[in-house]
Amino acid sequence: MAHDPREDQDLGGEVVVEKERKLEHPRKFSVIFHNDDYTTREFVVQVLMMFFGKNETEATHIMLTVHHKGRGTAGVYSRDLAETKAQQVTDYAAKHEMPLKVTTEPCD
Repeated sequence: MAHDPREDQDLGGEVVVEKERKLEHPRKFSVIFHNDDYTTREFVVQVLMMFFGKNETEATHIMLTVHHKGRGTAGVYSRDLAETKAQQVTDYAAKHEMPLKVTTEPCD
């Protein structure tokens, strides 16, 4: 068995302690719906219920926010999940010939 030179080091009775590493929580991302002049209100409510698990009241509130303020948050997720949901909604909207624009952005 080979001799390990580190075994010969005398630390003079000192104890070496590693600093505790703080784990940072992954950054969250918002899924944002953008208003347009073509996508129907009913379609937006349907999508919010289908892809974001909103009930009709919640979906209607978000849809009205999008309609009146130009944009609204459908939900907040990890980056991968937010991007996946945005892509699923975009694909679904295109399949139904709706120009609904959905983006993701980091939360503050």
